Amino acid sequence: MSKLQRFLGLGFLALALAGGLWAQEAGHSSAGSSAAAADTNAAAAAAVQTGDARPGDAPDFIEYLVDVLLEISGVQNAGNSWQHYTIAALFIVVFFFLRQVVTRVVFGFFSKLTARTKTTLDDELFVAWMKPVAAFVAVLGVVMAIKVLKLSPQADNAFQYLRVVAFAVVSLWFFLNTVSAVLDHLQAIAAQKKNSVAAFMPWIKKSVIALILIFGVLMAAQALGANVKAFLAGLGIGGLAFALAAQDTLANVFGSVVVAVDQPFRVGDFVKIGSFEGVVEDIGLRSTRLRTPDRTLISIPNKTVAAEAINNFTRMPQRRVLQTIGVTYGSKADQVDGLVDDIRAMLRADPEVHPQTILVHFLNFGACSLDIQIIYFSANPDAIKTMDMRHRMNLALMRLVEARGLGFAFPTQTIEFAGEIARKMAEGRGGSEAGRQ
Repeated sequence: MSKLQRFLGLGFLALALAGGLWAQEAGHSSAGSSAAAADTNAAAAAAVQTGDARPGDAPDFIEYLVDVLLEISGVQNAGNSWQHYTIAALFIVVFFFLRQVVTRVVFGFFSKLTARTKTTLDDELFVAWMKPVAAFVAVLGVVMAIKVLKLSPQADNAFQYLRVVAFAVVSLWFFLNTVSAVLDHLQAIAAQKKNSVAAFMPWIKKSVIALILIFGVLMAAQALGANVKAFLAGLGIGGLAFALAAQDTLANVFGSVVVAVDQPFRVGDFVKIGSFEGVVEDIGLRSTRLRTPDRTLISIPNKTVAAEAINNFTRMPQRRVLQTIGVTYGSKADQVDGLVDDIRAMLRADPEVHPQTILVHFLNFGACSLDIQIIYFSANPDAIKTMDMRHRMNLALMRLVEARGLGFAFPTQTIEFAGEIARKMAEGRGGSEAGRQ
């Protein structure tokens, strides 16, 4: 935990303790005059415990605070007079200026502190918190101003519903901004580190925000007296039917999660997935798209991606080159041995060849040639650079073969005639030549 976080925590704790002590002292000093309000709050608390409460029946600290302030000001709690309207207008003006103080002075002070930290998350959080906190101060001022005006029971009950909705919206706004700032910060870090999870961060952000919205709406509905348990029970049955109908879509979603966690490839990698190969252009929620060497675009469902073997060519440290050359059977043993030594020396001297594995051997006697197998690795795994290197190496091999006085073999066949058939063919050929003479 940073020093700034400890400082904020201690500050908020001190404010909470001071407010509690002040409220306790105010409660002791006004015990006799506010007995009716205390009895009302006690009855409301009992109603909340029995489950028969409405938003207007809940223990109201704001109303208690307004009553204490009215008593301190010498204004009666019953009825409305010009004093009530004056105090209500004063509350609105005071909280308007308090809103300006909070947004400019308090947030400005803490913004200077967060600017000294190494991370940028605290700066982003304060920017995200500024508007919801300002809205909370404004809503609190309006609620206290209306509480000064002693409304009728019907109007006060309707106002309690509006107040619950207003505070729920502000609280939800605060949590949404907080989560959005944190996820945006994580996405920036993932993109900076070129982590493949960065491609899934927008989807993760939308999913988390949707869950917070659903949770916030359900909490607000419960505070307004709705039967949330029955709604969730019905939603569970509908969710089961939806899951059965959309099982392929859910399988693709879980496949995308597997790809995000396992990270077998990233956008821009050249991969082979099953029988498809190409450059990864997009990793989506339902499918992964590849740009093939033919420049066509293939969309592969993520459940298939998660189940298939994936060959990532981009992550190869080196690229292997395997080729076999054949020289004619008329070559001498010393010539072949010298050619093998020349090829090894050429590969070891080339800076684009990885020096760890260089294998050159007179492998076997082929059907038409003496086969020499050459195995080496390119230092750079890039396919185009490897092809350029092989082009250069093939020309160098031709020069080495010519320098040794050898020649490349090509498929040939030698047919030998012997026996009676060969004698008759020879006699027939001799007779035909004599006839022509």
